Amino acid sequence: MFFSRKSYLNQLISHKNNGMIKIISGLRRCGKSYLLNTIFKSHLLSEGVKEDHIISIDLDDVQFKNLHDGLACYNYVKSFLKDHDMYYLLLDEVQMMSDFESVLNGFLHISNIDVYVSGSNSKFLSKDVVTEFRGRGDEIRVYPLTLSELYEASNIQSFDEVFKQYIVFGGMPKVYSFNTIEEKQLYLKNLVNETYLKDLIARHHLKDSNPIQNLLLVLASNIGALNNPNKLSNTFKSDCHIDISAPTLTSYIDYMQDAFLIRNSYQYDIKGKKYLSSPYKSYFTDLGIRNALLDFRQVEETHLLENLIYNELITRGYSVDVGKVFLLEKLDNGYQKKSREVDFVVNKMNRRYYIQSALSLPSKEKLKQETASLCAIDDFFKKIIITSDTVLPYQDEKGLIFIGLEDFILDKNSLNLF
Repeated sequence: MFFSRKSYLNQLISHKNNGMIKIISGLRRCGKSYLLNTIFKSHLLSEGVKEDHIISIDLDDVQFKNLHDGLACYNYVKSFLKDHDMYYLLLDEVQMMSDFESVLNGFLHISNIDVYVSGSNSKFLSKDVVTEFRGRGDEIRVYPLTLSELYEASNIQSFDEVFKQYIVFGGMPKVYSFNTIEEKQLYLKNLVNETYLKDLIARHHLKDSNPIQNLLLVLASNIGALNNPNKLSNTFKSDCHIDISAPTLTSYIDYMQDAFLIRNSYQYDIKGKKYLSSPYKSYFTDLGIRNALLDFRQVEETHLLENLIYNELITRGYSVDVGKVFLLEKLDNGYQKKSREVDFVVNKMNRRYYIQSALSLPSKEKLKQETASLCAIDDFFKKIIITSDTVLPYQDEKGLIFIGLEDFILDKNSLNLF
């Protein structure tokens, strides 16, 4: 199955020859190398760039092990420059090179070389390199396949059938090269155990793997639930009989975010117009990795749909928070002020949307329950319910917008239909 990754290719094309270092970051095995060394290289060749003017170095490949030394890599690249035409350097897994900041700085002083680097660790890329090359570096964040990318590449015509695969196996491209469920599950479980966990342990010099592994399991079991370090610490004490302090758990969660395994979404008080640093929700960058952590035992579509919608919004460039709103609930002896949650407060530039995820709306009672928090918001931004029910997009008499999952996923302008 071929995945064109058009949106990322277009970003690379738009940044071509701009005098900056293109920094391609994201979760390991999500397709960065293929994007750089196959898709983008093919584009360059189709545009008439000569093959000997494209320098591809994969530092994760043993044949380039000697280039882990920064100066050796710099001299190796310079040896290719034979004329004044533009050369394209595709440097994969740059974090494996010693003193790579200085090497990249050196490339910036060569006028006829356009540099593209990839890496899998935000401490190396998102933070250090972008800070080091502020104004001279562009970060392009690559994510696992979206549901729409899988659907477009699949020969399956039924959206629901592709959705059922995606909700279990996620968007790691290689998983779809396997034919059987067992092969797909084994690949994802090996990724968790042999790549992600080992990376976290080695990178942060952890002596005991059990605490961070247990934390991943807790987060995987509780997607869609609000967490805070103190609550998590108490959970470990009561359920696992393990004493892990809140600051240590905060560090572990930071490690997971730095490795792009999870992403935290913080609470926003809609009425008070302020952000709260705690509690927060942790969403998994890939649903298949989340399911593999739990040995595919807890595949609940309700919470996975929420995670899927969150990831889709992030890949579209929105900032996404968890909304909090207060409403008055009628009791026999008066009214009670109650806090209710809005799944997503979604922002891009001057646009805002309030979005609720609902697997199904089978009854008036369920509809009232799912829309109560949206109805309590008294501003005029769009209020949207996304459901996996098969419905044509419509707006009701309260101004609430209902969109079926298929329309939301396949129409990138779906939030602006009304």
